[in-house]
Amino acid sequence: MTQTMPGLRPVNPQFSSGPCAKRPGWTPDALKNAPLGRSHRAKAGKARLKRAIDLTRDILQVPAGYRIGIVPASDTGAYEMAMWTMLGQRPVDCVAWESFGEGWVNDAVKQLKLKDARIMLAPYGDLPDLAAVNPAHDVLFTWNGTTSGVRVPNADWISADRTGLTFCDATSAAFAQDLDWPKLDIVTYSWQKVLGGEAAHGMLILSPRAVERLETYTPAWPLPKIFRLTSCGKLIEGIFAGETINTPSMLCVEDYIDALEWAQSVGSLQGLIARCDANAKAVADFVAKKPFLGFLAKDPATRSNTSVCLTFIDPAITALAPEAQAAFAKDVAALLEKEGVGLDLGSYRDAPPGLRIWCGATVEASDVAALMPWIEWAFETVKAGLVKTA
Repeated sequence: MTQTMPGLRPVNPQFSSGPCAKRPGWTPDALKNAPLGRSHRAKAGKARLKRAIDLTRDILQVPAGYRIGIVPASDTGAYEMAMWTMLGQRPVDCVAWESFGEGWVNDAVKQLKLKDARIMLAPYGDLPDLAAVNPAHDVLFTWNGTTSGVRVPNADWISADRTGLTFCDATSAAFAQDLDWPKLDIVTYSWQKVLGGEAAHGMLILSPRAVERLETYTPAWPLPKIFRLTSCGKLIEGIFAGETINTPSMLCVEDYIDALEWAQSVGSLQGLIARCDANAKAVADFVAKKPFLGFLAKDPATRSNTSVCLTFIDPAITALAPEAQAAFAKDVAALLEKEGVGLDLGSYRDAPPGLRIWCGATVEASDVAALMPWIEWAFETVKAGLVKTA
């Protein structure tokens, strides 16, 4: 096949899966209202923090009884905070099918050393048997597997009558997929994913059942200051009204507010989901016509509409040794970056070799469509070089 370069280039070649592309039209001028050089506890700072929380509730359609807090250390900090403060009261099912989910499993078993932890793993591309989750147990899971491109299709597997708590890492699902709030007790995410915000801050959303656990259960291990959500057995309500545990970056807060206000302008949650779906469809439509590409997610019902993971299924490539397949994929990604048409497209380091295209709401479907022929060009170019050196 000819390796003629495509004529159309993406306007924005940024397809990184985190930090992700800024919203269309973003400039630093969007941050001009940030109360810089002021205390975050001053009236102006508190007002912006509360604005961020209120917009979050409105756009994500978080139920009125749920608390929303801004916490340190991105999604990782928020999820660790939840695990360290609420796990240990009852057995826990640790469900994972990619690297970040496996990280939570590792922390539950090796750091917290939970004795009643049941590990339920699946390889990249698959989901574990979710029907086997015990409703009497707590459960740890990611809604959307960022490094595998596999998401849960829904929350039907979570019992409405459960007695355990559900700990949901939603960092690449929030604002892109419908979260079933009545089935979720703890939800965490970070700003740098679907809305393309700046990093370092996490969001912690708690159901009334999660608050009850916090106020009635004291874990056996000591808690660092930045993990403490209660005082004298009561929830520290200020954390969920913008009184952050530590000093936040008001510049990052302002950027998050800007992204949330942009989200309102494109139809709020349903508008954001529609944008993600359109981006993922642009990939799927191309893959359906090209026999050299496949999805890492085996079941179409579980394919992510944000972190879309592709593999090279051409027999000439699958016949290579694993290290040669990995080198081939890296060469394809490097060529796309060299041409300036697709940045940061390599698969995650622990994932099978391939490409990962971020299709979150801040990406334009026209750019995704323009990228796909370049992937074919890069594939054929690298493959031709492979044949010449064989």
